[in-house]
Amino acid sequence: MARTFRVFRDGAVLAAFFVLLVLIAAKLDKTADSVVRGPFHVIDGDTLSAGGERLRLQGMDAPELDQTCKDDHGRPWACGAEARRLLIRLVAGGEVECLGRERDKYHRLLVRCQAGTTSVNGTLVRQGLAIASGRYAQEQVAARRERQGLWAGQFESPREWRASRGMMDDTSMVEAFMDWVKRMTAWQ
Repeated sequence: MARTFRVFRDGAVLAAFFVLLVLIAAKLDKTADSVVRGPFHVIDGDTLSAGGERLRLQGMDAPELDQTCKDDHGRPWACGAEARRLLIRLVAGGEVECLGRERDKYHRLLVRCQAGTTSVNGTLVRQGLAIASGRYAQEQVAARRERQGLWAGQFESPREWRASRGMMDDTSMVEAFMDWVKRMTAWQ
C-alpha cells in the first residue's frame, strides 16, 4: 500500500511540474514586445526613461556616469559621461523606437533601440563606449581592433567598477531563479 501511495505522490508532483511549465510557456507566448517611442530622457550610457518608464539597453553595459577611464597616454577621461553624450545624440532624432519584453531586477524594461535603421545598442558598443554582454560581439571585436573609445586605453569593466564601489547587490542563484519564476508566472 505504501508503494502505491509513493507512486501516486510522485506522479502528482510530476504532473504539477508539467502544469507549471505549461503555464510558464503560455505566459511567454502571450508576452509581446512592448514598443516605446520617445521623447527619451537619457539617464546614463545605457539607461533611458520615457513616459515614466525606465528602460535599460539590452546586450551591453556602458560605463557608469561618474566612471573615468584612461586614454592611450594614461590620461583620465570621463568615459561614463561620454557614453551618455553619445546616447543623447543617438536618441535625439524623432525616429527612435525601443522594443522589449523582459525586465531586470530593478524592474526596468530591457530594450533594443533603433534610430531608423541604426541599432542604438550596437552603435554604443561599436564606438567603444559600451561592452557587449551577450549581443553585439561583432561590434565589440571591431571597436577593439580599431581601438575605439574604451579600447584605446585602459578601463575597468562597468561591472567591476560597480562591484569595487559596493554598488552590486548580486542575488543568489536560488533568489534569481525564484524571481524569474515569479515574473514568468505573474498574470497581469
